[in-house]
Amino acid sequence: MTTNNNSRASTGIVGLDDILTGGFVPNRLYLVEGMPGSGKTTLAFQFLLEGVRKGETVLYVTLSETAEEITAVADSHGWDLKGVTIRELVPTAETLQPAEQYTVFHPSEVELSDTTTKIVDDVDRLRPTRLVFDSLSELRLLAGNPLRYRRQILALKQFFAGRRCTVLLLDDLTAAEHDLQVQSIAHGSMLLEHTMPAFGSARRRLSVTKYRGSTFRGGFHDYAIHRGGIEVFPRLIAAEHRSESSRERMGSGLIGLDRLLGGGLERGTSTLIAGAAGTGKSTVASLFCTKAADNGIRSSLFIFDESVNTLFSRLDGLSIDMRGHVAAGTVSVTQVDPAELSPGHFVHSIRQAVERDGSTIVVIDSLNGYLNSMPDEKFLVIQLHELLTYLGQQGVATVLIAAHHGLISSNMSAPVDASYLADSVVLMRYFELDGEVRQAISVVKMRGGAHERTIREFKMRDGEITVGEPLRDYRGVLSGVPEKNRPSS
Repeated sequence: MTTNNNSRASTGIVGLDDILTGGFVPNRLYLVEGMPGSGKTTLAFQFLLEGVRKGETVLYVTLSETAEEITAVADSHGWDLKGVTIRELVPTAETLQPAEQYTVFHPSEVELSDTTTKIVDDVDRLRPTRLVFDSLSELRLLAGNPLRYRRQILALKQFFAGRRCTVLLLDDLTAAEHDLQVQSIAHGSMLLEHTMPAFGSARRRLSVTKYRGSTFRGGFHDYAIHRGGIEVFPRLIAAEHRSESSRERMGSGLIGLDRLLGGGLERGTSTLIAGAAGTGKSTVASLFCTKAADNGIRSSLFIFDESVNTLFSRLDGLSIDMRGHVAAGTVSVTQVDPAELSPGHFVHSIRQAVERDGSTIVVIDSLNGYLNSMPDEKFLVIQLHELLTYLGQQGVATVLIAAHHGLISSNMSAPVDASYLADSVVLMRYFELDGEVRQAISVVKMRGGAHERTIREFKMRDGEITVGEPLRDYRGVLSGVPEKNRPSS
């Protein structure tokens, strides 16, 4: 199979090049399908502008939009179309005049011939190395019947075959029946999809449905359209990122907490901190981040449930200088907007934090917000498993925070059981004692490492955090209503 990236025609979109292992195999014909509004034209112009950047001659043939409309699209993205030749074959207003109506010949016989002749003439004159044809729906209508349409596409393919030109055919899927004729003719095909969730912005994803003689990353890949073009987030495949990493432990600075965890968070593992709202889960995660920052180790927090300012103010009151470390660049805090989130975009942000910024600790606060922000998505737990596997292979210590339903009960539950995914589980609970609500912390699971199995009292009081001695004089602490142990007779 063809795998030489140097011989590929880059699409101008980093994520899409990654999916196509470098870009399009040059001098071939490709089909890009998608409903109106899915971003086909945007993708096509990024492909052409990449050619202009490399000094190539490029041509855009449009049967549906005027040059004025195309220029408006380019302006909305901040593009300069200098170097892109635009051939406008849109029917003019004169075609509506009675004198222009055909009487002897069917319109398709005249108009299709004229259209293809103009395209052929432009290609022979300009000799472009990249060409976009927008769109096939108009050519399909001009052809009049499926047989003539297929023969026309075959003729175009043969014409371009000897002219060293990479061609993108755009199809807006507006035909009553979706035929696969062009897919069978094209060297490769791609499908762009967009759906509207019950709340929030559109969810967009693409898939490569065919790519002859070449490797590519299959499946669905999320993408977004911003000012400047399309951004593609390739599907994460953890098996592609296997590597050896350090297994050192990173402490929190609290002796009692580090003893519970056998010395602190271990690199390459994931830790789930679960408990009721307000028990201190986010605070514990912040302790590890700030302690790591003190040692020059970078960390990244992705927060769903509270604003950045609220987080800073709360930690300031506990003498945790998260604000200062963020200003110094050793800690990054990303406020995730649930209405704008897609799973692929979120995973991409985490990958950038690890691969580009060098973060060694990643905190997701919280799983509740992650799941609630994408209620229409399926298989989120499987995606989470793939993400944790990838982070483990990169030597990252991952902290997941999950809020249990309720406050004090013996049968509290989380919205998703992620305990089997995590390597370690820290449990934080409220309990009642001597007419006072207190907090307890314990480690109930740790794969492959020794840890303390006691239950300790956890306090956030008077501007400081303390982890007390083990609560050995009580039983039933995790039930919420402990009893004092009776002295042995």
